[in-house]
Amino acid sequence: MSIRWSLVIPVKTLVAAKTRLAAATGPHRTRLAVAVACDTVTAALACPAVARVIVVTADPAAAGPLAGLGADVVHDPDRGLNTALRTGAAHAVRLAPGDPVGALQADLPALRPAELAIALGAAAEFDQAFVPDALDVGTTFYGVRPGRPFRPRFGGESRAKHLAGGAKELTPEGIDSLRRDVDTPDDLRAAMTLGLGAHTAAVVAELWPDGDDDGGDQV
Repeated sequence: MSIRWSLVIPVKTLVAAKTRLAAATGPHRTRLAVAVACDTVTAALACPAVARVIVVTADPAAAGPLAGLGADVVHDPDRGLNTALRTGAAHAVRLAPGDPVGALQADLPALRPAELAIALGAAAEFDQAFVPDALDVGTTFYGVRPGRPFRPRFGGESRAKHLAGGAKELTPEGIDSLRRDVDTPDDLRAAMTLGLGAHTAAVVAELWPDGDDDGGDQV
């Protein structure tokens, strides 16, 4: 039987989301944040190795669209990112105690289901494992086998924190889209090169119809 995962995706209150993109996106920043989360959830749900996606958020403006895509939305207790992830993981274990549980960042607009499947297949071989971001500083995915303690250490230099916590680092070939999270205009440019999901691409096309990413703060 193939292993299928429960994935927990945390989504910030939109007023606090993607503040480093504010200069480039202006009043459309929250729309872009929702679009990016929608593309992340869409790709995760399309991955054959994923049984369910649990979104943890306190923002109804994000909860509605993400539930509409098929995510199971639970309330964020608003006590930090890792607490939100543990809340979602506990919900996942109640739903499917025999499935592995993973945490996936919500800002992966270029995510490909097949690339996520590669990482999940690799992660299933270890008690706990993680995927570093493209800069080898942060983390985009953390997961554990069924019955193992779920101890996410996201925030700041989380790659080093996960390594120190004994998690196996995973960097197989062919998972570039899983490692490309988006916090800054440069990150968004890099994701555009990989190919954006439909929701994010629609917002970007509306914001920058000429596709001009030269100069200033423009993406």
